[in-house]
Amino acid sequence: MKIAIATTLCFARAVSIVMTLLAVTAMVALAQTFTTLANFDGTNGSFPIANLIQGSDGNFYGTTFGNGIDVYGTVFQITPSGTLTTLYNFCSQTGCTDGKYPGGTLVEGNDGNFYGVTEGGGSTDRGTVFAITPAGALTTLYSFCAQACTDGSHPFGGLSLADDGNFYGTTNDGGTGGCGDGGGCGTVFKLAPTGQMIWVFSFSGNDGLNPESSLLQGTDGNLYGTTYEGGVNGFGTVFEITTGGTLTTLYNFCPQSGCADGSGPISALVEGTDGNFYGTTGSGGASSNCSGGCGTVFQITEAGTLTTLHSFDLSDGSEPVGLVQASDGNFYGAALLGGTSSNCSGGCGTVFELTPTGTLTTLHNFDLTGGAEPDGAIQARDGKFYGPTYSGGTSGNCGSGGCGTVFSLDVGLGNAGAVTLSRTSLPFAKQVINTTSAAKTITVTNSGTAPVKFNSVAASGDFAVSANTCAGTLAVGKKCKIRIVFTPTQLGPLTGTLTISDDAANSPQTVALSGTGVVPVTLTPESATYPKRTVGTASPAKTFTLTNSQNISLDNIAIGTNGDFAVSATTCTTSLPAKGKCKISVTFTPTAIGTRTGQLSVSNNASNSPQTASLTGTGK
Repeated sequence: MKIAIATTLCFARAVSIVMTLLAVTAMVALAQTFTTLANFDGTNGSFPIANLIQGSDGNFYGTTFGNGIDVYGTVFQITPSGTLTTLYNFCSQTGCTDGKYPGGTLVEGNDGNFYGVTEGGGSTDRGTVFAITPAGALTTLYSFCAQACTDGSHPFGGLSLADDGNFYGTTNDGGTGGCGDGGGCGTVFKLAPTGQMIWVFSFSGNDGLNPESSLLQGTDGNLYGTTYEGGVNGFGTVFEITTGGTLTTLYNFCPQSGCADGSGPISALVEGTDGNFYGTTGSGGASSNCSGGCGTVFQITEAGTLTTLHSFDLSDGSEPVGLVQASDGNFYGAALLGGTSSNCSGGCGTVFELTPTGTLTTLHNFDLTGGAEPDGAIQARDGKFYGPTYSGGTSGNCGSGGCGTVFSLDVGLGNAGAVTLSRTSLPFAKQVINTTSAAKTITVTNSGTAPVKFNSVAASGDFAVSANTCAGTLAVGKKCKIRIVFTPTQLGPLTGTLTISDDAANSPQTVALSGTGVVPVTLTPESATYPKRTVGTASPAKTFTLTNSQNISLDNIAIGTNGDFAVSATTCTTSLPAKGKCKISVTFTPTAIGTRTGQLSVSNNASNSPQTASLTGTGK
């Protein structure tokens, strides 16, 4: 059930929503300006399990997992003032071919429609991908298990719309990986807006199991996500996957005693303005106040270095979800359980603020009457936070625990700011001089209450704008993208600035750009000195590394030495792949007493050929 600590899957919590809810008692005092905007009552839906999205029209859109006319969930719209409209009731079609039990946050497409997933229903009852207009006209785009479930089964995490115009998502099981009951370990999929399945990646257990959250496209163009279980320790992973389907596991949770670093991540990652990723785990952490830990908030770099920023202890929440970075630079999220209210066994949940350095402040403790088990909160364009709660509220139609609510929370941030950048610094990998890197993306959002007119977008130094949709006027709530490339003209660290000029109050907005120029091919070390050696005897070998930093193959490789030095072994052939390395071993055999000098030389088709290393030894 949704109220359980995160030792079971979100799906398992969700399908048991009618079994156990919490008791109602008195309301507690509010620390912030909290408003219950709407109470679900069963007929208009019940038990929302996913966060809201604010559409380009300024209204909020979301889903409920249960009830509605046919008991299988709804899609709804709610205005910032609290007027709720049911747009669609699932299972309206015979056999629920339109889907049932919607899960995951909706995403607005480039066409202005909303896209989402259902956990069940469809032609095989294994879930669907759907599109729905703001007026409520629904189209089923894809039914899972259309390919003997190798395409995945039971999508739960929602969709992400990437720069290439395609949708990416995860399924909780299915795929070709042999896990447990044979149902598969889960998948990542790429789906065209027309409903064509482009590719599917299948988890195998060691690289992850049961992904439950949506994916995030980073500024590098790759997608980042989590698996709830699996990995080498069995407690979940953080992964990166390219838009072509190549997956890299960045982190395996629970290498630390007692899973102090967290376990069971269940929410989507968010990319901070510092370029790192932030997320939550539903269990684990340093606290012993919850069986298996109360959960954590963590930071992870692109390279996979994880830092635990906060361990929840039940009094400040448990099972955190729905992290966002707000206009003040701090992170905000919700905890499904915990907090100080005694109206729910184990607490009714909280909304919290966390600084990038890990200082947590509890902003609101839910009390059941005003909602319980919050699914997260988003910062809207008016600066307030809006979100749903899975249970609680004033309706008695779902038992004593309520059917759920939609709330707003004003913490005094004011307007969210006219222009928000996805990040304020953009580092590039080492790049061969006079060659151009792959592009990286900055997303610009009009988070104010009036249109923004752009004046200019420019990059300085050895950086250039390769593509730009931030031109003319950007409507409220809309996003545009700027793609930057790096072409170093000299060796060493290089810096530049992306400057965006517009009529927003915080104009100009800037992004710090950095990268390092390197030569096409290097031979390291650049020199070597051998210990004294008896004339006529060979020394132990010293090893040199030939590195091809180019994006193309290095060809016509020839290796030579002079003086009293000789190549004793090498892994280098006549060619070396792009970004590849090989080794060269060189020995010293002095032919006379005294200092002896020579050189290792490697010639090839690189512009800086030959690469050389000076060699020195002493004969005795």
